[in-house]
Amino acid sequence: MVGEAKVRREGLDLYSEKLMMLAFGGGKSGIGEGGVKIVGLVITEWKDIPMELLLRIVSLVDDRTMIMASGVCSGWRDAICSGLTHLCLSWCKNNMNNLVLSLAPKFTKLQTLVLRQDKPQLEDNAVETIASHCHDLQDLDLSKSFKLSDLSLNALAHGFPNLTKLNISGCTAFSDVSLEYLTEFCRKLKILNLCGCVKGATDRALQAIGRNCSQLQSLNLGWCENVGDVGVRSLAYGCPDLRTLDLCGCVCITGIFKIGGEFYHFTRSSYIIASSKWIF
Repeated sequence: MVGEAKVRREGLDLYSEKLMMLAFGGGKSGIGEGGVKIVGLVITEWKDIPMELLLRIVSLVDDRTMIMASGVCSGWRDAICSGLTHLCLSWCKNNMNNLVLSLAPKFTKLQTLVLRQDKPQLEDNAVETIASHCHDLQDLDLSKSFKLSDLSLNALAHGFPNLTKLNISGCTAFSDVSLEYLTEFCRKLKILNLCGCVKGATDRALQAIGRNCSQLQSLNLGWCENVGDVGVRSLAYGCPDLRTLDLCGCVCITGIFKIGGEFYHFTRSSYIIASSKWIF
């Protein structure tokens, strides 16, 4: 145990050295005998770096290094946790779920969180933890989270009232009932990616989006084969600001609709950008 603690400490020291090099430049650590002198301040140890400077430094490194830096000391942890607003964990190829469970209670000021995965790792308990602690979140990417169930959508509904961008593409287990429930609480959504959400993206879900998400500007429904004319019509009436709609692979779309002054024939390969209010 002592040996492991020593190795961990040495690792943290290396990360602090790396951060100091970024802060002060040069090939050696910025702290030497007598410390580093900044106007009105002398830093004798890396733990003495002011919060404002520390946040500036960690903004220059990748998220993995930033997470390591938060373990250097309690001061660094508190500063980073209180100042971090954007985090991407897509680099984590294993144990992402445990990492989220560990970090979410600390990084409560997050506004953007990217959890895109190459292989499914996230489980409902991780999303529930995020929803319990990160109430300022506005942008969330859960794409390819094949293990998630409706429990996650229900947690999102109660945890993120200010959510404006949500990517749940490839989340095949979500139902239209839970997606409908989500829209009743997350009414500020502007960008929504439902590509491949075959069970979730149905006419019922689109009718709910039309009722509740009037600020929606972009919607991806690629390969959602249960979407039909009724759902698209609901979007047209309920989402006047909608500018981008992807209907690629929506095989049930059959109608000819009038958007602005133009007629559009929606087919399974349709992708449109509408610049004016939809008119039928």
